[in-house]
Amino acid sequence: MDRPLLLIDSASLYFRAFFGVPEAAAKAPDGTPVNAVRGFLDMLSTLIKGRRPDRMVCCLDESWRPAWRVALLPSYKAHRLTPAGGEEVPDALSTQVPIILEFLTALGITAVGAADFEADDVIGTLAFREPGPVEVATGDRDLFQVIDDDKPVRVLYCGRGVAKLEVLDNAALHAKYGVPAAGYADLAALRGDPSDGLPGVAGVGEKTAARLVDRYGDLDGILAALDDPKSGFAPGLRAKLEAGREYLAKSREVVAVSRAVPLPELGTKLPKSPADPDQLLELAGKWGLEGAAKRIVDAISA
Repeated sequence: MDRPLLLIDSASLYFRAFFGVPEAAAKAPDGTPVNAVRGFLDMLSTLIKGRRPDRMVCCLDESWRPAWRVALLPSYKAHRLTPAGGEEVPDALSTQVPIILEFLTALGITAVGAADFEADDVIGTLAFREPGPVEVATGDRDLFQVIDDDKPVRVLYCGRGVAKLEVLDNAALHAKYGVPAAGYADLAALRGDPSDGLPGVAGVGEKTAARLVDRYGDLDGILAALDDPKSGFAPGLRAKLEAGREYLAKSREVVAVSRAVPLPELGTKLPKSPADPDQLLELAGKWGLEGAAKRIVDAISA
């Protein structure tokens, strides 16, 4: 098989790096915490060595809570809002994100986001438009919906860290959740997801949601069946779905990953050496990350 395009859900990984690497274990010479930077670079090194991509893009959240999603579902990620209206992110992490981007520039690894879209949407668009094979590194289950055996597109699920990846194709996803990739967004809408402010349908859990998607195909099929008195819903379940009808009609668009983000043509080739070695050396010294810089240079040049 050809070597893959590796799409990185950057925020997913650097949040995990921030909480996974103790702040005391990674500080710059001036005392600034750089635990997220070190952890993120080491995650990329591990992924590059393990997956051997020849193309790579780090995808960014230009908008973590797009207005068009909020208009459809006001509860979307509302619990993460600060009083000022931004995203609740630890200050020690916020200051490290620009440093991560500087390292990516020096390395020559493409990083891209798009106004009013999340990284998930950027990933969905690139997975759809770029030549396969494609692998998506993420800790976000919403991206299971981009799995495509024909291209192929696989998800490298980092829920237990990049050293313990779950490589998911359609069969693995179906075995785990009872639905194919094409049905995962509908399952998520039915089940709900408190981490994203998706209430789900009250009283409908994951197993029931999977059975509904399996039986009726998708949310449109489920909603159409509600209008058919012969569809065979148990009275209690029918009542729950009727109560959630308005939510279901809107939630599908909220949960669905976009595949049509207006992105420019990108240089996706993973370099075999840093684009700006002097800048990389300067950054590594400034932030006390010589070891992490060497590890990722070794990974891309292998």
